[in-house]
Amino acid sequence: MSIWWLLPAVVGVSLFMTGALRRYALTRSLMDIPNARSSHSVPTPRGGGVAIVVSFLLALPLMASMGLVAWPLAWALLGAGAGIAVLGFLDDHGHIAARWRLLGHFAAAIWALFLLGGLPPVVMFGFTVDLGWFGHALAALYLVWLLNLYNFMDGIDGIASVEAICVCLGGALLYALLGFTGSAQPTVWVMPMLLAAAVAGFLFWNFPPARIFMGDAGSGFLGITLGVLSLQAAWVAPQLLWSWLILLGVFIVDATFTLLRRLLRGDKVYEAHRSHAYQYASRRFGRHLPVTLIVGGINILWLLPIALWVGLGGIDGLLGLLIAYVPLLGLAVKYHAGELEQRA
Repeated sequence: MSIWWLLPAVVGVSLFMTGALRRYALTRSLMDIPNARSSHSVPTPRGGGVAIVVSFLLALPLMASMGLVAWPLAWALLGAGAGIAVLGFLDDHGHIAARWRLLGHFAAAIWALFLLGGLPPVVMFGFTVDLGWFGHALAALYLVWLLNLYNFMDGIDGIASVEAICVCLGGALLYALLGFTGSAQPTVWVMPMLLAAAVAGFLFWNFPPARIFMGDAGSGFLGITLGVLSLQAAWVAPQLLWSWLILLGVFIVDATFTLLRRLLRGDKVYEAHRSHAYQYASRRFGRHLPVTLIVGGINILWLLPIALWVGLGGIDGLLGLLIAYVPLLGLAVKYHAGELEQRA
């Protein structure tokens, strides 16, 4: 099977499976009911992210057997992704204590890092630094934080899907350009494209106004999968870790700034809230669509050019990251990320 047949097939499976999940959720009354911490006002079916998980993971063994993906990477994504998706699915349909969820998150991260080989040497200002076991521990924290922040940032229609597609297409473009220079293997672009295809089928149903929500199973899966792909990119070319961190900048900056602000205030950070910058922005605009489109615009017009600049060796990765993040921090401040919401 050619990859050019496989990608549309993944879109189709995700598209039709999301529709089936929506019908199932409506039949079983599996609805997300608005409350004081919600950013939506209409009861909406949830759990559609399972379609992303299934369509992506089903394609992985096919790609590995075709030689398009190395088996260690495939097993890393299968094990970590499926584990996080199952954990999120169970939490969506009941409740799992935070300590057990966190234990599962670290187990998935360690599984993925073991198969990837951990964190590769990092390049900063022209120097290559091998952080050893400390770097592997940092990588585990990074994966756990990324899968959790992705859950936090999946709070308005389409935003998590648009973010994932933009990041994946940017990562695939970086691989393609490096391939032209002989710096990357010819098939490494396939993995981010596969994930983008799985998300695209779901986005048809999730685009504002959403007809189904992703749920923890989908958002957690996307977070850890994007994290694993970013670390894999660093093994392909060290500067690409910085490029992927830049591509993920909207979510990383908003979630991290909000978390730090709430920690400093003494809030219970594990409790649901709606104080992220994107949530304040959606209330200011009165709709989700403008914010989701703005996030896509920032990714394409601001973060992608800087990520390409770094990935192609035009600027040091850490410096590029700082340039990319400073305006995002400004937006986080402007839209009151982490502030207490003033209720009427």
